[in-house]
Amino acid sequence: MSDKSTRSAVNRAVSLLADRSLAAAPGDFLGREDTLLAELGISRPTLRQAARILEAEHLVAVRRGARGGFFAQRPQAEDVIRAPARFLRLNGATVADVHAATKSIAEEVGALAARCTDPELRGRLDAFRDSIDANVSPGSVIAAETALARLLAEMSGNPAAKLFIEIGYTFGRDEHHLHFYQSAEDRARARALQRGVCDAVLAHDSEVARLMMQRRSALVAEWLAREPASG
Repeated sequence: MSDKSTRSAVNRAVSLLADRSLAAAPGDFLGREDTLLAELGISRPTLRQAARILEAEHLVAVRRGARGGFFAQRPQAEDVIRAPARFLRLNGATVADVHAATKSIAEEVGALAARCTDPELRGRLDAFRDSIDANVSPGSVIAAETALARLLAEMSGNPAAKLFIEIGYTFGRDEHHLHFYQSAEDRARARALQRGVCDAVLAHDSEVARLMMQRRSALVAEWLAREPASG
């Protein structure tokens, strides 16, 4: 079989096996190897290559032994995000680049979050607002910024926005040279903006929520501008 034919067979197997996994619940048994070979009509080497690809994508788990076989799996957010964050870094992207690309998304997330009516999510945001003043150290403010961004993205109901926001924060957390939140004044400004965003979202005021997110973006841009050019 030619290399092209082999790739075509493996790609077909990946598609068939991925469809099975996605049609099942996480952890469901998809079948033993011999069963899948017969049902999918593919060779053993092709199935094993396809399984390796889907294991790397966290869509299939392969277990050995008497109770082994193929099982449905689902990727976690961190599994999906690791690759694009690495891609950005390898291609010379900076935090400023990522911020410029995601600030409009963050602003839209704030506006969409204000329309959220889910009582559980709104309760979590209310509890977050009550905890803001307790975050006085740089580390606690950074953790709060990340937690708020994730919660707002969840409240937005937009999975694409949630993904891009998570990529941005994952990339930023790895930039250890940044000097954000080091002064008491910076931390106070960050907490004030967190409160403003929470209040607007809890009041279902999309326009004010968008404005507060714009101010958060402007604050980050201000901090980025004062960072040493060498990074």
